[in-house]
Amino acid sequence: MRPETLYPLFRPIGALKGVGPRFALLLERLTGPHVVDLLWHLPISVIDRRFAPKIAEAPAGQVATLTVRVDGHAPPVLPRQPYKVHCTDETGVLDLVFFHARAESLLRQLPVGQKVVVSGKVERFHDTPQMTHPDAIAPVEARDQVETVEPVYPLTTGLTPRTLRRAIRAALESTPELPEWLDPAYQRRKGWPDWRTALRTVHTPENTDALSPTTAARQRLAFDELLANQVALALLRLSQRRQPGRVIAGDGQLRRLVRAALPFQLTACQEQALGEINQDMADERRMLRLLQGDVGSGKTIVALLAMLNAVECGHQAVLMAPTELLARQHLQSLAPLAASAGLEVASLSGRDKGKTRAATLDRLATGEIRLLVGTHALFQDDVTFADLGLVVIDEQHRFGVHQRLQLSTKGQAVDVLVMSATPIPRTLTMTAYGDLEVSRLGEKPPGRRPIDTRTIALDRLDEVIAAIQRRITDGAQVYWVCPLVDESEVVDLAAATERYAILKDRLGDRVGLVHGRMKGPDKDASMTAFAEGQLDLLVATTVIEVGVNVPNATVMVVEHAERFGLAQLHQLRGRIGRGDQASTCLLLYEGPLNETAKARLRILRETEDGFQIAEEDLRLRGAGELLGTRQSGLPGFRLADLAEHSELLAAARDDAHLIIDRDPALETPRGQALRTLLYLFERDAAARYLRSG
Repeated sequence: MRPETLYPLFRPIGALKGVGPRFALLLERLTGPHVVDLLWHLPISVIDRRFAPKIAEAPAGQVATLTVRVDGHAPPVLPRQPYKVHCTDETGVLDLVFFHARAESLLRQLPVGQKVVVSGKVERFHDTPQMTHPDAIAPVEARDQVETVEPVYPLTTGLTPRTLRRAIRAALESTPELPEWLDPAYQRRKGWPDWRTALRTVHTPENTDALSPTTAARQRLAFDELLANQVALALLRLSQRRQPGRVIAGDGQLRRLVRAALPFQLTACQEQALGEINQDMADERRMLRLLQGDVGSGKTIVALLAMLNAVECGHQAVLMAPTELLARQHLQSLAPLAASAGLEVASLSGRDKGKTRAATLDRLATGEIRLLVGTHALFQDDVTFADLGLVVIDEQHRFGVHQRLQLSTKGQAVDVLVMSATPIPRTLTMTAYGDLEVSRLGEKPPGRRPIDTRTIALDRLDEVIAAIQRRITDGAQVYWVCPLVDESEVVDLAAATERYAILKDRLGDRVGLVHGRMKGPDKDASMTAFAEGQLDLLVATTVIEVGVNVPNATVMVVEHAERFGLAQLHQLRGRIGRGDQASTCLLLYEGPLNETAKARLRILRETEDGFQIAEEDLRLRGAGELLGTRQSGLPGFRLADLAEHSELLAAARDDAHLIIDRDPALETPRGQALRTLLYLFERDAAARYLRSG
């Protein structure tokens, strides 16, 4: 269904003129399989070859383009010596230096007595100017082709800059004219060129200023990509909204019993979120809502009250977690509250086998089980419900859009509530969850005490261990987080296994270890032993980052904190401060710190607001580097930089909503052009929603 105009862009890279099979493989590894992927591979710097002095005026260490006469060749006497070509102009002498050179090739390129143009970095050797392996050698009549500004691109091993530039030039030449999908008034106001002109402009920068994400050409291309993303999400939302829902509005009886059993009052944020959820569930359209809450903001109780609303109407409700450990913790916290309303919470995970599993499946299918907590095991075909009314998905960033849709097909017109304890900046929320309504829990329940966060240099490690020993004697439990599992020869970081051995030697047997390479049961055993108080200290990698709840753990040590992202450090810190005792987070760093690392550690000392921290993390590191972005179902952008283009994202979202309101089938001339845009940025799934109505 891809429009024919795009066929030239979706040919294999190997179909480009001058790109052989070997280079095609390298280019594919670097950029992607299609010609269009080369166009999205933008330059990161430039080499200006327009500086054309005489030999005597060429400063050392600078790229210069020189016109010289070839006076003679000096092949090496010994194999390891360089091949030299002696050149002159009216002001001095220049040696061209080549290693492992082929004499016949150099004699052909640099014939004695001829004038040639050479370009490269000039250096001085025993006061003689020299140029080692010139970047360009050309006859004098081709000087204009050498004296240019050359874009510099990210490379991969085995690929030369010249080969990549030649391939990108070929890709640009095969770029077709495409219909304009931008709103004409907006395009005029912004002063943006058409799509093809913008592409040519970004690949032929005149200077380093032309590389800025704020230039007209770069902004235009970034907006195109963001608009494709937002139109696709708007179509997905429209498609889901068109599916009929059902009214779920319980009498409140079960919820009143659970509220009465709570030892605290709900926060204003929790009440507001519940109001929004209840309103959605009472609507005839299906609920699709994201509940974002910072660490410890009380999302689970909000989820339970929403689930009870479904149960009051005779439906079933299920909460799905990404790991067995998290599912078990949800079960432990939900079961006693549900019991106060006379309800049982059942569980289903990959560990359930044989008769136990069969019995649970039977009770689910007959409707005897009203509340269920589970893991990925819920996706399996043999899991059927009598009448599923609400699906709650925890830690949404671990699951893709398709998985949340898959679970909602287990019933008829199922409402969906997804939760995330990883605060996501507003810009990322727009790009990843644009198909969902959003509720935010911005405050912690009463009684939670602030966490004392300190930064300490790693050379004070012995003092830290001694202080930890004192806290353990006083009854505290401690997390000690390391960035690697095993010692790396490349990066000299503390390894969890080595730190575990040292701490066990100093502190005794009540020290445990958990890391991502351990088998599931071993990992769970260590976590459970810590949660049950059988261990005083748990050495871990970032596997403990999400969802682990041990109220007695009041100390968190993060080794090499400068290596972690802000949001990741905030998540780790959220593992403590979950009870009513004072908690301390020690961030151990190895100096000297760069400015970004200093800023990260300063922000953590100053605030515990996860949403503010997420925004700062985006600003400091960019969207691509945010924790888990590449593995989390968050979209990866190649032309848009969310830290730089957040205003464009807001404009793209508004434009997309306006388009879909006016032309939901994309049938107008602009709508047809937008279909091309969707295919250009491989949002093919959105185009399928159009076809399916």
